[in-house]
Amino acid sequence: MDWTLYPIDKFDAHREQWDRLNQTSFNAPTLNSAFISPSLKYFSTGKEKLALYGDPANPSAAAIIQKNKFGSWSTFQPSQNPLGAWLQDQTLDFTTITEKLIQRIPGICLVFGVTQQDPSLQERPQPNKTINTIDYIQTARIALDGNFDDYWSKRGKNLRQNLRRQGNRLERENTQVTLKCLIKVEEVISAVEAYGTLESAGWKNDSGTAIGIHNDQGRFYTDMLENFCAKDQGRIYQYWYNERLVATDLCITGGDAIIILKTTYDETIKTSSPAMLMRKDSFESLFSEPDLKLIEFYGEVMDWHTKWSADIRTMHHANIYRHKLLRLI
Repeated sequence: MDWTLYPIDKFDAHREQWDRLNQTSFNAPTLNSAFISPSLKYFSTGKEKLALYGDPANPSAAAIIQKNKFGSWSTFQPSQNPLGAWLQDQTLDFTTITEKLIQRIPGICLVFGVTQQDPSLQERPQPNKTINTIDYIQTARIALDGNFDDYWSKRGKNLRQNLRRQGNRLERENTQVTLKCLIKVEEVISAVEAYGTLESAGWKNDSGTAIGIHNDQGRFYTDMLENFCAKDQGRIYQYWYNERLVATDLCITGGDAIIILKTTYDETIKTSSPAMLMRKDSFESLFSEPDLKLIEFYGEVMDWHTKWSADIRTMHHANIYRHKLLRLI
């Protein structure tokens, strides 16, 4: 078997094959074409390549690859996707198929990077004469084992007391707290717009990274969430103090996991933590869903992550060199 490369505008013609391979291999929501296709629409250069290994009608590996600097290629990696665009049948040897791909990449390819890989989806490759791996970030997840009460009892005393104290204060102040979960396609645009309004009022507006309904980030999250909601796999959590939106999460599901992609909250609120309160209430509901086994954060571990979970793993990049001497440079 060998690789066949296509212009990236052929991706949609191969969505069925891509999704079938994802479902039988990693089964990762962010590698579903419902996520990849809008990523390409808003964040690709148009010069990427779709690579299929084996029979293009039923590939056993697939990737979207992009040229970086001279002699360097990697998997397509917009910042919105926590995983590099790489799929493979778990029975294939990673070294063999990546070395074959280097030979098929047009022009000069001295090194090829498979970026942001999750060791829980595919075992980290062992370094050899032509491959090395580099730590990317540590990320956390929550296993939805047992019931919420057991999970909550194992959280730190400070977290439990602080959130109870905050809840009691809100009650004394006659603040009605409401958690909403939006799942309908027709709710997405207004929910993303509300997310952007909340985020734009905080520090991300100053850094230019805030989602806006009329910028590419906002358009991407709108299209992507509409795709997932159309399959009953999109969720937008909103947390309200009376009639005031104070926190929101953008999430997708797939396989047995829910992935929290983006979070924002009202930074002007100083007497409570609406994002933390939203998490507690939403997590409690997730423990009652039998089809879900994991909550994935897929962001770099911060102090607040460790309050919710001790299940932490290291993601990695894998670099494959055309010649073993390049591996030593």
